[in-house]
Amino acid sequence: MITLPVPLIVSLIALYLLVRAVLGGARWPAFWGLLGMTALQGALISLVHHYGVSGLRFVLPVTAAAIPALAWLAFRTSLIRPLDLPRDAIHAATPAFAAFCALAAPQTLDAVVVAVFAGYGAAILMALHRDAGALPLARLEAGGLPVRVWRALAVALIVSAASDVGIALVVMSGRADLTGAIISTFSSAALLAIAVLGLWGDGLGQDEGPAPETPAGAAQDTADDRALVARLDALLEGERLYLDADLTLARLARRLRVPAKQLSAAVNRATGENISRYVNGFRIRHACGLLAQRMPVTEAIYASGFNTKSNFNREFRRVTGHSPSDWQADQSLARST
Repeated sequence: MITLPVPLIVSLIALYLLVRAVLGGARWPAFWGLLGMTALQGALISLVHHYGVSGLRFVLPVTAAAIPALAWLAFRTSLIRPLDLPRDAIHAATPAFAAFCALAAPQTLDAVVVAVFAGYGAAILMALHRDAGALPLARLEAGGLPVRVWRALAVALIVSAASDVGIALVVMSGRADLTGAIISTFSSAALLAIAVLGLWGDGLGQDEGPAPETPAGAAQDTADDRALVARLDALLEGERLYLDADLTLARLARRLRVPAKQLSAAVNRATGENISRYVNGFRIRHACGLLAQRMPVTEAIYASGFNTKSNFNREFRRVTGHSPSDWQADQSLARST
């Protein structure tokens, strides 16, 4: 019976996800690169550690170093801003530096790869902590899901760095025989998580340009915040923009002709909610009207600006305190009494 090493299985899964992403119309090239590099890395690990192709050993750190850089670009271009080649090309220096180390100082490779994975993972976590409520390109109907998905992917990068540290420690302790087990479990699991979460992250944003950035030092008082939120309410109600499941902060900010961060901050200060929850409140109130008219829950989901049942159920319970079906049943009971 033919058996495949775990990294090769991960490679095949990543390759399948890549084909699925391309055929399914994934919008950001960085996601294609992330999935493709993950597939390549799994294949190289298998060739080197399971099939004895030692000549590829020094290629592994170079391709590995490209994965966190691609993850960072996928994160930025799907949730923050479109790809800017002159600005983003600097991240090509990451695998290039790993290649330089492989040629000039191979003894530093392990430390370099660990630093790259941990550094990019930490950078994503810090960006999410700083901008969680103002991700211009994130679909507002997704609520906090984009933050959770990318936080998990960042943790996967850091776990991969930890597995590399584990490999170095067992080699130093004279237990090189455990290297294969660590690679087959922790490293492969981290690669698979990066691939799956990366593909999932592709569906959480929209390919559009963000509104202009807030000028340095710009601030608003409470009256200005309320006035901006009133303009937002008029736009949402007047054009029923909240029914667009692909609506983003960037699009709203562009329509209101204000910076995205300014709009997000105004909503937060004036209402105590982030922009995603605020817009989803409009959607849930619209859904309540449909459910009160006895529309099936499965139809009300998509008629109210949601793409998925899970997002709809989560936001409905947050706003009303009930599940959609229970709320509709209560309304029917109230009408009959």
